Amino acid sequence: MKNFPFLVFILAIAVLGFIAGGLITLNQVFPYRFLYQANLAGHALFKQKTRYSDPYHTDLWKRARNAEKGVVVYDPGKADNGYTLYSSAHAQNVFLIDMHGRVVHEWHMQYASFWDGSAEVKHPVPPSNMFITRAYLYPNGDLLALYIGVGDTPWGYGLVKMDRNSHLLWKYLAHTHHDLDVGPDGRVYVLTQAIVDTPITRFTQLKPPWIEDYVSILSPHGKLLQKIPLTPALLDSEYGRLFASLPWFSVTGTGDFLHTNAIQVITPGEAANFHHGRAGDLLISFRELNTIAVLDPDQGKIVWALHGPWIGQHDPDLLPNGNIIVFDNNGRFGPGGRSRVVEFNPDTLATVWSYHGDAAHFFQSGIRGGEQRLANGDTLITEEQAGALLEVTPGGDVVWKFVNPERRGPANEYIPIVSVATRITPDWLAPDFRRSLAPEYK
Repeated sequence: MKNFPFLVFILAIAVLGFIAGGLITLNQVFPYRFLYQANLAGHALFKQKTRYSDPYHTDLWKRARNAEKGVVVYDPGKADNGYTLYSSAHAQNVFLIDMHGRVVHEWHMQYASFWDGSAEVKHPVPPSNMFITRAYLYPNGDLLALYIGVGDTPWGYGLVKMDRNSHLLWKYLAHTHHDLDVGPDGRVYVLTQAIVDTPITRFTQLKPPWIEDYVSILSPHGKLLQKIPLTPALLDSEYGRLFASLPWFSVTGTGDFLHTNAIQVITPGEAANFHHGRAGDLLISFRELNTIAVLDPDQGKIVWALHGPWIGQHDPDLLPNGNIIVFDNNGRFGPGGRSRVVEFNPDTLATVWSYHGDAAHFFQSGIRGGEQRLANGDTLITEEQAGALLEVTPGGDVVWKFVNPERRGPANEYIPIVSVATRITPDWLAPDFRRSLAPEYK
């Protein structure tokens, strides 16, 4: 046993290392911060290499609930007839369909065709893991398209504007994510994010590094005009204590303390009956805080916030009557799925209208979803993770339903998610663009 003293020495070093590591972790002294960040990076790399290698096992695809495809419900006398704009995770395309589900126009642009070395994303994921998560249509057929790639942090691949023929007009290759809107003056408001390493001294449990969300304001030609960080905008307001309500998984692991997922420019018509913001302010959604808020971009500050009876919400929209309608992803309990769409009075929190599933009609989208109140009073609902679009009357009747017709997988068992859809009134389109649509479907 001539090696015994050496083995004892090695064991002692290991024990001392273990004890030192415990003391460093317990007291969070040097080099705790470096070890903590290395651990986060290692976990992120492992997830990227394992969880996202098969696109059908990412959140861009779900097992189809049934065999439905295309338009499966349509009542022409009750629906708010027009075109519907949406995108699908199976391709980097955006579709404009008629009420029968027929494609009347299509935009297509591969991320690889405009990506360059100026992009904040240096190593894009494969095209199968990319998705146009939001699209905004101009009357003349120009289109804004917001690209994401699953498996990367920070999230978001860039925003482009293309013409009706899918020719690039401009690009903004920051980490754009989740949502965008266009103001009356043509400026573009888009959510962006970055990883920062600054301690949040007011809430020491929120450890760096963490993900900062920004509102980036672009000129109509895609030039950055202003960039507003949202963590200080909330922390420095009277609503900063909302950070104390963060769920454990955000505090202990993800660093995604806000998860901002929606933005809407408040117009003069919408501000007229709303008591918590003015025209030009921005209605935004903080998913991790279960909070809807108003940002004053001139002050760079949150001026109103509401923590309501919803969980993991998406796409709050301010309505002209002063109410807010929101997709509540996980706040319903009972048969028929945990999601619902709720219109509520922001002064009283009283529910004015809601739609949800039941034992016969399952309705659920856990991490995505949206809605649009239509001119006739119906609501166009996007059940993103079911790949379905529903038009629902105030009485709760489904008068139009479209299910993504695409299927993939070994047995065609997977359906791609769809983006939040927009109903387009034909008269809103410029006459020359409308004339260019598929002629048999006008």
